[in-house]
Amino acid sequence: MNLSDLIENYIMEAIADSEQVELKRSEIAQEFNCVPSQINYVISTRFIPELGFYVESKRGGNGYIKISRINLSKVDFVQDLIYKIGRKMSQSVMEVYLRELLRYNVIDSKNASIISAALSEKSLSQVDKLKRDSVRADSFKNILVNLI
Repeated sequence: MNLSDLIENYIMEAIADSEQVELKRSEIAQEFNCVPSQINYVISTRFIPELGFYVESKRGGNGYIKISRINLSKVDFVQDLIYKIGRKMSQSVMEVYLRELLRYNVIDSKNASIISAALSEKSLSQVDKLKRDSVRADSFKNILVNLI
């Protein structure tokens, strides 16, 4: 598991108890022995409205990061995700979205594994490299449409 995943899991555990958490960026960075910008990266890529989160941030000495879970219905969540995907999607972004679909109980772990395998770089190896992310995005959106 990479550092970003560890930080994400740490924040998710903190949110799980209360649906909202207020954190100090510097304290998390110290805990994981990383720079605060690593915390910013995780928050800006994994705790976004399209994935069901609202982030409020204040910088400076008394600064904080407040992360709240937005309670979307499964249909709203999937529709927002379809819109967010756009025309291209890398395998790593797809994996983030699959984790969120699991968290919202839209899919189970078996289906997440199947989708991941079907849209992996290995499975798309016969598709021109410049078109893989487009094919992956279109296929993923098609799967999501059929889920709802």
